[in-house]
Order: sequence, then structure tokens, then C-alpha cells
Amino acid sequence: MIIDFHTHTFPDKISGKVVRNLAAVSHTIPFTDGSVRNLLSSMQEAGVTYSVNLPVMTTAEQVEKVNRSLTEQRESLLAQGIVTFGGMHPDYENYKEELRHLKQGGISGIKLHPAYQNIDFDDIRMLRILSYASELDLIVLTHAGIDIGIYDRNYCSVRHILKAIDQVQPPKLVLAHMGNWGCWEEVERDLAGAPVWFDTAFSIGAITPNPDQEEKPYLEENLSNADFVRIARKHGMDKILFATDSPWQDQKDYIERLRNTGLTPEELELVFSKNAKKLLDLHETGASS
Repeated sequence: MIIDFHTHTFPDKISGKVVRNLAAVSHTIPFTDGSVRNLLSSMQEAGVTYSVNLPVMTTAEQVEKVNRSLTEQRESLLAQGIVTFGGMHPDYENYKEELRHLKQGGISGIKLHPAYQNIDFDDIRMLRILSYASELDLIVLTHAGIDIGIYDRNYCSVRHILKAIDQVQPPKLVLAHMGNWGCWEEVERDLAGAPVWFDTAFSIGAITPNPDQEEKPYLEENLSNADFVRIARKHGMDKILFATDSPWQDQKDYIERLRNTGLTPEELELVFSKNAKKLLDLHETGASS
């Protein structure tokens, strides 16, 4: 079994436009059009059993509409292999009620994106969401580190994360992009071993530039195999989750990248499925093993 813990889809009517716009600002290329249909096709080709869909709320006004839609689709998506999270925005006032709705609707987690939400991760508005979601036993997955399309500031730095851990002590916090995208020296020095999960999304190997643009991506390369393995083992292999950030990495290619890093078969099994199955409690959600 392979579980991809970090993917994105958008409604069919806007998926192509959204992905094209994001590709333009990041100077990279997408590997699907961002639709559910294309993600399912990618999963079939790559041999991915489940993908976790992570909605990003860029405004408070989106929260109810998007979450209601995803909650209504939860069972049908799960039957196809997509485990959908909900989302939250720090300016949404009725966050407690909304998080309860998600929990009652069978949603197992939420996505936060400090860069797109223009707020530091240790801001009280984020910490209160993190705290109440933790009280409800919801997983919280946050973009961590620099964003490839918004790289003037790190809204979720290692410093911000350590403060949040100290103040909230969240039991199910997942940090995307191996703890802090583009800031992996700090991750290895100050964050590895903390009581959080790292996902591997968009953090191993080369970054494919957009051939139609002169400007290059913020980084040309992510972690080398040796650096990835060293950080992962220091953090703890039971807290590493396979993730691609589809449509921004090709699932089939990224599976091969991970297999070629030098991890042992036992470590690969943890990363590809065992850790995610335990965190998601897939049996309780009704998904088969």
C-alpha cells in the first residue's frame, strides 16, 4: 500500500486556471490539471492506494462553502481512494463550530497555509485553531517553510513552529515539506526529533522549471538523498509520511525517488503506508486496508 499524504484538487470548473496561475508564480510545471479525475488517473498509474486532499482557504469567506462541499463528498471520494481534509482560515470567526462540523462529518483533519493566509504560524489566531482542532483530535497539516511562490518571508519558520509546539502541544501536527521547505539546516539542527510528523512533499531531488519562463524557481534542487535520509532518521522514521504535493510532483516519479534514497525496506514501509494508516486511523474512517 502507498498513501500520499499531501495532494491538492480543485473544482473542475476552475482547476485548470488555478493550476496555471500557481505554475506561473512558482516558475514550475504541474503534473496534473488539479482535477479529481486527473488525480485518480495519476494514482492508478503510480500504484497509490490513497491520497489525502488538502484544501487551502485563502479567504475566510471560502471556509463554509468549501468545507460543506467536501464533507458532502467525503464518502464518495473515500470510495475512490481520496481522503479529504477540511480547511480553516485564521480570520474565520466561528472556527470552533466549524471544526466541530468537520469532526461530526467524518473529516479527520484540516489544512493551514500561513503564507497564503498572510499570517505567522505562532499568531494567536492560528494557535487557537491548532488548540481546538487538537482538542477534537483532528490532524492539523500546515505548510511549513518558505513557499515557492511567496518567498519574501517565512510565515511558518522553525522558530514559529517551536513556539506553537511549546504553547499548544498538539498531538497530531504534520509539517509539510520535511519540516520547513528550503530551511532544512534549521530543521536538522533545531526541529528534528520534535513531537510532530514531517511529510516528504516537494522536498526530494530536482525541481522542474517552467520551460516557457525565463525566471527560474526559487530553488533548483530540494534535499539530496543523503540529506533526506539523515534528517528523516534523526527525526524518527515513525514520524515521516510519504507525500508528493501533487499536482506539483509526479506521483509515479516521486515514489521512485523515495525508493532510491537509500532507506531500508522496513523504513520504506513505514513511510509509504504504516505511519499514515496509524495517523489517519483508516479502519475507523471505513477505508479498507
